[in-house]
Amino acid sequence: MRTVLPFFKRGMTITLLWLFSMILLPLGLLIATALQLGGTDIWAIVSSERVVASILLSFKMAFFATLVNLVFGFLLAWILVRYDFWGKKLMNALIDLPFALPTAVAGIALASLYAPTGLFGGWLAKIGVQIAYTPFGIAVALIFVSLPFVVRAIQPVLESLDPAYEEAADILGANKRITLTRVIIPALAPAIISGAGMGFARSLGEYGSVIFIAGNVPLVSEIAPLIIMSKLDLYDVRGASVVALLMIGISFLLIFLINAAQWQIGKKMMQVK
Repeated sequence: MRTVLPFFKRGMTITLLWLFSMILLPLGLLIATALQLGGTDIWAIVSSERVVASILLSFKMAFFATLVNLVFGFLLAWILVRYDFWGKKLMNALIDLPFALPTAVAGIALASLYAPTGLFGGWLAKIGVQIAYTPFGIAVALIFVSLPFVVRAIQPVLESLDPAYEEAADILGANKRITLTRVIIPALAPAIISGAGMGFARSLGEYGSVIFIAGNVPLVSEIAPLIIMSKLDLYDVRGASVVALLMIGISFLLIFLINAAQWQIGKKMMQVK
């Protein structure tokens, strides 16, 4: 069968070379650097209290940010697709702002807003709530930077979803809750899982926007990327490589499970069709 892009062997060779140079080679060098340490030293690093606490905090805040973005990202995508209103194009453009805004600028802006003397932080301080310089500040920063991934994953699929399915469910007597849970969400499930996976991965690796609002207190609000940067500042490249590999390994496992769930759901949907 003829295809638009010929030369399969050449294309595959270029693709494999690009994959090797951009992903496999840096990963291999990272592994080689980490393995320069002995097994005892590696275990001492990965089992240290600060490293364990920072990794757990990174994953907990990334998971929390993903859950929040799933709810509000779905609502934003729904409003942008199903309704016409004044300022719709502006809202649609603003969603992509975290993509273009430097993360350090985002961190400074969020810290200024949620600091105890900031616009929102001052009001929250009056009721005894502090966001900046706490784990909650990390969650706010991660929600900000990862929201576009969820919205942009759901939005095109929702645009292609025929409203006739909802009308048919209504005619058959289904209420709005059943229509949402039995018709709309199953159709959007692969896109929702994809957006959640990309947002989760983005949150795990976020550094620039977090350090300004987190406070970076060891064992309290210190994230794993900060541990890595701290070790690099001390020229401990091997120790930083060990922590980075641990993060990569856990992240890869979780993302693989997310993708596996997406494949299974997509496969079931194809069988139903």
